[in-house]
Amino acid sequence: MTPPLPSVFLQTPIAHRALHDKSDNRPENSRAAIQAAIEAGYGIEIDLQLTSDNQAMVFHDYDMTRLTGQSGPIQQISAAQAQATQLLHAEDGIPTLDEVLEMVGGKVPLLIEFKDQDGAMGSDVGPLEADAVRALQGYDGPVALMSFNPNSVAELARLAPHLPRGIVTCSYQPKEELLPQKVCDHLRNIPDFDRVGASFISHEAADLSRPRVAELKSQGVPILCWTVRSPEQEALARAVADNVTFEGYLAQHPG
Repeated sequence: MTPPLPSVFLQTPIAHRALHDKSDNRPENSRAAIQAAIEAGYGIEIDLQLTSDNQAMVFHDYDMTRLTGQSGPIQQISAAQAQATQLLHAEDGIPTLDEVLEMVGGKVPLLIEFKDQDGAMGSDVGPLEADAVRALQGYDGPVALMSFNPNSVAELARLAPHLPRGIVTCSYQPKEELLPQKVCDHLRNIPDFDRVGASFISHEAADLSRPRVAELKSQGVPILCWTVRSPEQEALARAVADNVTFEGYLAQHPG
């Protein structure tokens, strides 16, 4: 039995990488951005990357340069080193998933994206999923897990069959995704949805007119989308999507 996506994920706008604003010292996926999202009552989307000692960190990029000013892959440093690596436009370092779960504490819905650890959406996954599931043991609050890599979603289904999970999807342009044409052509039409026990998708907002999205929606599959950056884009996205992941403006709460 595939666990359904909790209805709160369809009702509360989701702040992309938390409610970030560099000008207010709230960079993406930072403690300050997470706290701001909680205070504003938004859902929170975060990203997970793995350290050299197999700990899940809340961080988006594979290379640390853009977000910390220090070059090199986050996978090549320890969790302690990551925590000590200061984020640009912040007063503190990269948070662990454990810290973020303690901060959020079920106050708002938490949507967790697992960044592909294989490199080409293949099956070389496991340690990131395992540490995140460890951290989530006993977590009491609305949470959902997702990844672009269907093999990651399948591993999450194996490790935590009780947690709702979905696939992040897009138009899969090889030049943009830095993936082989064959991989893009395979993933573009979301063929793994049933195989991995997914209960929702989070699809690229500009590609919501894709027939496969309409097909899943007609089957009752919840459709989230990313990343909406204005009220005008939100209105267009909501013609198809049940909810939006937003940044750069404040999405309106329903009602």
